[in-house]
Amino acid sequence: QVQLVESGGGSVQAGESLRLSCGVSGRTIYNNAMGWFRQPPGKEREFVAAINWSGHNTDYLDSVKGRFTISRDNTKNTVYLQMNSLKPEDTANYVCAFMYPSEMSVNARDYQYWGQGTQVTVSS
Repeated sequence: QVQLVESGGGSVQAGESLRLSCGVSGRTIYNNAMGWFRQPPGKEREFVAAINWSGHNTDYLDSVKGRFTISRDNTKNTVYLQMNSLKPEDTANYVCAFMYPSEMSVNARDYQYWGQGTQVTVSS
């Protein structure tokens, strides 16, 4: 059974940074793409970032480009999301996801396993 556990969320002021981690157990993330999604209060889930199996290809939501960085450490079976210059509109529950194919996707339906999420709250 594949389990994903996110950590690193919290409450910060606008302009500050957070680093989210997603630890995976039950299956190696090697050869698999990983993604981060978020669900703001009262809104639908949206794609944030994705990374392919090697880490050489990434994709981002336009509004986070230049501020967020997704990375992975296959030896630790962990994926990260470094979030800088946070804005109040980044407030959401951030969830990581695991996808069997090695190349990344921005579509939630392509991911097979999901974590419970970690809350990020940014105040102005």
